[in-house]
Amino acid sequence: MLDKLEELARRLQDLNELLGSPDVASDPNRLRDLSIEHSQLTPIVDAYGQLKASMLELADVLELMADPEMREMAAEDKTRLERQIETLKQELRLLLLPKDPYEGRNLLVEIRAGTGGDEAALFASDLFRMYARYCDTHRFKVEVLSQSDVVVGGSSGKSATGFKEIICLVSGKQAYSHLKHESGVHRVQRVPLTETQGRIHTSAATVAILPEPDEVEIKIDPSDLRIDVFRASGPGGQSVNTTDSAVRLVHEPTGLTVICQDEKSQHKNKAKALKVLKARLFEQQEAERHAEEAAARRSQVGSGDRSERIRTYNYPQNRVTDHRIGETVYKLDQIISGKLDLIAAPVIAWFQAEALKAAES
Repeated sequence: MLDKLEELARRLQDLNELLGSPDVASDPNRLRDLSIEHSQLTPIVDAYGQLKASMLELADVLELMADPEMREMAAEDKTRLERQIETLKQELRLLLLPKDPYEGRNLLVEIRAGTGGDEAALFASDLFRMYARYCDTHRFKVEVLSQSDVVVGGSSGKSATGFKEIICLVSGKQAYSHLKHESGVHRVQRVPLTETQGRIHTSAATVAILPEPDEVEIKIDPSDLRIDVFRASGPGGQSVNTTDSAVRLVHEPTGLTVICQDEKSQHKNKAKALKVLKARLFEQQEAERHAEEAAARRSQVGSGDRSERIRTYNYPQNRVTDHRIGETVYKLDQIISGKLDLIAAPVIAWFQAEALKAAES
């Protein structure tokens, strides 16, 4: 590992020189690629610098321990430095793991109501708010691209709005790293708003995380698109606006369909629909390309099957259980209010540990 780190430190020095050269500055594509490589190598080389400094300091401390008068004081420093060195080595092992090809990208989060009818739609809206608050905490930007509302009337006369489907774009440098393990079926156990006898029901919503593709990765032939425009409508069919601003895109070769009607501008709705369509085409393309690598993909997002149940939210017990890692946290109220790290952090750590095992085997 140390040889590899020395090689990367030399590469970072080369990059510092290249990024300052006029030839690179005049080539936007090369400048972008080298800047990305520089940003990826910098934390690795910084951690390596700390490791070398700690190892040198430990060598000095071991010499001091030869002096009987200094041995007791030096022993405390030795314990501290050994712990620090092990922590830095573990950090470097993680930093040296092969990078996810989608790392650093923006992503689309698709949440759809599953089994459970109106209660599933309400749970989908709860999940959206959970992710939106979580993103706000981490300073990720959330932009809703499309949503399909449903108004649910409760047994007490109160009503609430749920989502049959909501799709949003999440932007931020570390957004994909934080959310990529959220794909799958999320199950809820609670007394529904419409329940009159206090019985607990089980419902579900599906979450899909789609990396936003680069322009060069997905190009859509305009002749493959059917574009329909129509008047947008809200819950119950009421008019949202009086112009044909809603857009339906149909990619005829695949049959994929996207509808966007949230904006009053037809142009904006079309642009949002294209983002969603490109992400879905990219997901389909990648799934086909990696079909023979299913076992390797499990180390990142399970089987990748959206029907796979990953988490249960049990309201009566204030419990959230992640079934992939067998972790249970009795802080559902905090997690659903946006403190997703309480369950997401252990999931990320588990997947990192599995990746380390695979790399070292």
